[in-house]
Amino acid sequence: MVTTIQISEDLLERLKIMKMHEKESYEDILWGLLEDSMELSEETRESIKEYEKAVKKGERNKFKKFEDIKKELK
Repeated sequence: MVTTIQISEDLLERLKIMKMHEKESYEDILWGLLEDSMELSEETRESIKEYEKAVKKGERNKFKKFEDIKKELK
């Protein structure tokens, strides 16, 4: 089933910029974004599990604080 979606002009312009080549479809771009989002979500879930295990073991200092990372990256 094929359908039409309504998007703003701003979003359309951003999608156009994201095209790797002229013939790439917007559907391909959207699928790529969804895949990236799912991978990030899985990676994030794994990080959370790792952190929870460390906290239970009392190894909370094994991880950097967000504030410290911000300072390092300036």
